Amino acid sequence: MPRMQTPLSEVRGLGTAREGTSHFWWQRLTAVANIPLTLFIVFSIVVHIGTDHSKVAAYLGSPLVSIGLMLFILSTILHMYLGMKTVIEDYVHHEGLKILALMSSTFFCIAIGFASLFAVLKLSFGS
Repeated sequence: MPRMQTPLSEVRGLGTAREGTSHFWWQRLTAVANIPLTLFIVFSIVVHIGTDHSKVAAYLGSPLVSIGLMLFILSTILHMYLGMKTVIEDYVHHEGLKILALMSSTFFCIAIGFASLFAVLKLSFGS
């Protein structure tokens, strides 16, 4: 027996498609921001190869470098969160596992972000 239901009625209640646009732009924005921030981090590491621990700690604790490190951490953590969210939503089909994976990913990103920011702040303000 042919179905008399329209495709629109099948997708009602599944949410709005507008959320994806914001996610798309945040993913692209963080990707573009990560380019100069990553170059800054790599340059900082390469310049200090062979330097003793106290000089590197003093360099990383300086205000401008600390701000750059924190921006790098925030941008990469947000980019990682958005990317993992997309992968989980697209490839985990069991609803319970999807929710568990999204929650785990969120908690992981928050924990890594706070631990990284704490390390930079500790370098900035001293032990």
